[in-house]
Amino acid sequence: MHTTVSAPRSFSFAQTQQYALPVLFALFGLIMGSWAGRIPALAERVQVSHSALSMVLLCGGLGAAVSYPISSFMMGRFGARKSLLFSGLALLCVLVSIGMAPTVPRLMLSVLMLGITASTFDVAINSAATRREKQTGKSELSMLHGIGCAGGLAGATLGSLMASMKVAPATHFVMLAGPLALVLWGAFSLMDANDSAEQVEKKSFSLPRGPLALLGLLGFLGSMSEGSIADWSGVFLKEHFGASDGLAPLALSSFSVMMLLSRMVGDKLKLRFGARRPVTLGALVSACGLFFAVLAPNAVVALAGFAVAGLGLSLLFPFVFSAAGAQGPMALAAVASMAYSGSLMGPPVIGAVAHFVGMQSAIAYVGILSLGIAFVASRTRLLK
Repeated sequence: MHTTVSAPRSFSFAQTQQYALPVLFALFGLIMGSWAGRIPALAERVQVSHSALSMVLLCGGLGAAVSYPISSFMMGRFGARKSLLFSGLALLCVLVSIGMAPTVPRLMLSVLMLGITASTFDVAINSAATRREKQTGKSELSMLHGIGCAGGLAGATLGSLMASMKVAPATHFVMLAGPLALVLWGAFSLMDANDSAEQVEKKSFSLPRGPLALLGLLGFLGSMSEGSIADWSGVFLKEHFGASDGLAPLALSSFSVMMLLSRMVGDKLKLRFGARRPVTLGALVSACGLFFAVLAPNAVVALAGFAVAGLGLSLLFPFVFSAAGAQGPMALAAVASMAYSGSLMGPPVIGAVAHFVGMQSAIAYVGILSLGIAFVASRTRLLK
C-alpha cells in the first residue's frame, strides 16, 4: 500500500495579506513618526528660522498634493505590490537624505521628495488593502490605519529617545533605513505575486468628479483638521494657558492615542452601522471636543477636548479611503491627492487665523471644519 504525501498548500492571497498589510501600515507610520519626531533637531542643524521652517514643512504638503501623476503612473505600470516596494525604498532613501541635508534649500528639496514618496506609498498600501476588502468582503481598513497610528506613535517616541541621547538625525535615520528595508522586502514577498497593473487615463493631475468629489472634499477637510491639530494644538496650550514644554505636546498625544483606540474597533462599527453614520456622528463629536478645548478653564481639561476630537475624527480616513478604493486605484489616487492638499493648506490657514484673531479662534475654526465634515458626510452616497 502506497501513501501519497500531498504538497504543502501555498498561502492564499487573503492569508498572505493578513500578515503583510499590517506590517506595511506599521512601517509607514514608523517612518513618518520618526521624521516628525526629529523636526526640531533638523531645524537646529541647518539653523532655520520659524518662518523658514514653515516653508520647509509646506514642501512636504506640496509634494503630497502633486504626487498624483507619479502614483497613477506606477499603479498603471506595476500594480500596487511593486509600487509599494519601489516607493517604500525611495521613501527610506529620502528619509536618510533629510537627515544629511546640510542647507535649508537641500532640506526643502528632500522634504518635497518625502511628500511625493510618502503619498505614493500610502496610495499603494491603501489600494492593496481595499482590494483585499473587496476579495474577502471583510472591512479591515480602520484596523490597518490604527496600526499605522501605533507605528507613528512608536516612531515619534523613538525620535524623542534618540534626541535625548543626542543621536544626530542622520545617524538615527541610517540606523532605521537598513532594517526597515528588509522588513519592506519581507512584506512585499508575502504579498500576492499576481497583482496586476491598472489601466489608467494618462493625465498629469486629476480631481475626483461626481460622487467621488464628496469623498475628496471629506479627505480635504479631514486632512486640514488633522494637520492643524498636529501643528497647533501644543501651541494653543502653551500660548493660551501657559502650559509647560512637557505638557504642551500631550495635546497631540491625547488626540493620537484616542484615534488609535477608536480605529481598532472601527471595522466592527462599520459592519453594524455602515460608514456614513460613524463618520457623520464622529465629526459632530470632534466639533464638541474642540469647542470644549477652546472653552476649557485650564490646559489639563483642554487635553480631554483634544482626546475627544481624536475619537471623533478617527474613522474618517479609513472609511473615505475604503470607499474610494472600492471604485478603483485611480479613484483612490485622485481622492488622496485632494486630501493631501488639505494638509498643505490647513496649518498655514490656521496660523493666519491665529495671527489676526488669536489661538482660541483658530482652534474654534478647526471645530467649524468638523461641522463641515459632518454636513458633507451625511450627503456622501459612496460612504456605505
